[in-house]
Amino acid sequence: MATNDLIIEEPSATLVSSQPLDVDPVGDAEAGYETEYYETDAYEGLGGLKKRIQDCVCFLLPCDLLPPEEVLMGFSISACSLFMVSALLLASEMEVGAAGKTFSVSDYGAVGDGLADDSPAFIKAWNDACNTTAGASTISVPQGKQYRLSSINFTGPCKSFINLVVSGKIITPKDPNAWKGQDPSKWLTFKSVNGLNISGPGSFDGNGEAWWDISCKLKPKPMLGFYSCNGVYLQSLDFRNSPQTHVTLSGSSDVHLMYLNISAPEWSPNTDGIHIQDSHAVSIHDSIIGTGDDCISIGDQTSNINITSIECGPGHGISIGSLGSSGNEVSVQNINVRKINFHGTTNGARIKTWQVGRGQVSQITFADLNFTGVQNPIIIDQHYCGTRNACPSTKTGVQISDVHYQRAFGTSSTKVAVNLNCSDNVPCTNIDLDTVELDSAIRGVELISSCNNAFGTAEGMVKPSSCLRRS
Repeated sequence: MATNDLIIEEPSATLVSSQPLDVDPVGDAEAGYETEYYETDAYEGLGGLKKRIQDCVCFLLPCDLLPPEEVLMGFSISACSLFMVSALLLASEMEVGAAGKTFSVSDYGAVGDGLADDSPAFIKAWNDACNTTAGASTISVPQGKQYRLSSINFTGPCKSFINLVVSGKIITPKDPNAWKGQDPSKWLTFKSVNGLNISGPGSFDGNGEAWWDISCKLKPKPMLGFYSCNGVYLQSLDFRNSPQTHVTLSGSSDVHLMYLNISAPEWSPNTDGIHIQDSHAVSIHDSIIGTGDDCISIGDQTSNINITSIECGPGHGISIGSLGSSGNEVSVQNINVRKINFHGTTNGARIKTWQVGRGQVSQITFADLNFTGVQNPIIIDQHYCGTRNACPSTKTGVQISDVHYQRAFGTSSTKVAVNLNCSDNVPCTNIDLDTVELDSAIRGVELISSCNNAFGTAEGMVKPSSCLRRS
C-alpha cells in the first residue's frame, strides 16, 4: 500500500428498510434505483450532519427527497457501497480516518494578536501535518485569537487526510500596501490536496474595504482557493468582506461545501460568494450568502453540480456564466439548483453567455425557488457584454438546451419577470416552465414574459404567460 493511501474504518451499520425510489432526483437518472436506509453508530458523533444530509455520497441522490425524520435517523445509499457512505460521514467533521496527531499553530509560534504575521507558523504546521503518515492529521487554529496571514499556498499531495479545524479568526492585513512583494491575486490557496476537511466554528475576514475602490485595477485575491484538489469538505464557517471572490474552486472534484455564512456589502464589487470553474461533482448546501456579486457563479468546463437550500441576497443571484467571452468552446452540463430563497437580488436563476462563445450548456434544472423583490427572477441572457452596447453581433453562439424551471414562486421588482433572451444564431431549445407563479412586487404593475429565439413548453400554472415557441 502506498504511503499516501487513506485508510478509513467503516462504522457498523444496520439495514432499516429498503424501498424503490421512483423519483428522478437530477433529471437524467433512470427511475427505480434501489434506496436503502441505514442507522450507524458513528452518526451520533457527527453533529454537523444532524441538521439534514443534503448531499448523499453518490451525489446523484439528494437526501432532501427523503422525509426529514428518515434523514435524521440515517442516510441514503443508492448505487454506492457502504464504504463510500462511511467515508462521507467520517470526512464530515473531525472523525476522518484513523486517529492521528494534532498540530496546533500555537505550538509553532502563532501569536494570534491580529498584528503579528502568523503565516510562518501556519506553513510549518501544514508541512508537518502533510508529511505525517500515522493516520489523519489535525491542524488546530485555537479560538479566542485573531491570526493575521499573508499569502500562503498549502501544497499537496499529503501523506494523510488533513483536518483543518478553525476555531479562531483568520484575517488579512488591512492595508493593500502590506502585500508589496507578494502575489495579491491569492490569499489562502490549497493546491493538489487529496482529502481535506476544513471546519469551524471560526471565521475568515478579508478586510476588503480597502480594496474595493481599486478592485478592478489590482484584481485582488479570492479569500480561499482550491486548485486541483479532490475530496474536499468545507463547513460551518463564516467568510466576510473578501477583496473579491470569497471561495473559488478550480480544476477540482468531489468537493462539498455546507453550513457556510458568506457576507459582504451589497455595493462591494466582484465579491462573489462561491465561484466554480473547471470542476466536477460539487455540492453546496444549507448556506447563507449575501454579497455584492453572484451568490454562486458557475463557470466553464463544469458538470455534476448540486446546489441545495441556499439563502441568497443581497447579490446578483445564482448564475451560470458568464461563458464564452474569448470565443472559446463552452461545456457546462448537469447543473441542479434547488430550494433557493432569493431576497432582493438583481437576478434570480440566471444563465449568461457572450455572443462570441461556442459550445453547449445543457441539462440544467432550477427547482423549488422563492423570489422576494427580485429584479430578474428567471433570465437567460445570451447577449451579455462586459461593456454596455460595445459588443458587436457575431455569427456564433452557445447552444442552450434542456433547461427546466420547476415550482418557482414569489415577486418580481421589474415588469419583465421571465426574460429568455437567447442567441440570434443558435436558439435555446427544450426550455421547460413547469408551475411558475410570479407576481409584481409593485402594486398595479402587470408582469410579462419576454422571449427571443426560445423554444420549449409550459406546464401547469405559468404566470406571467409563457412566450416560449414550440419547435
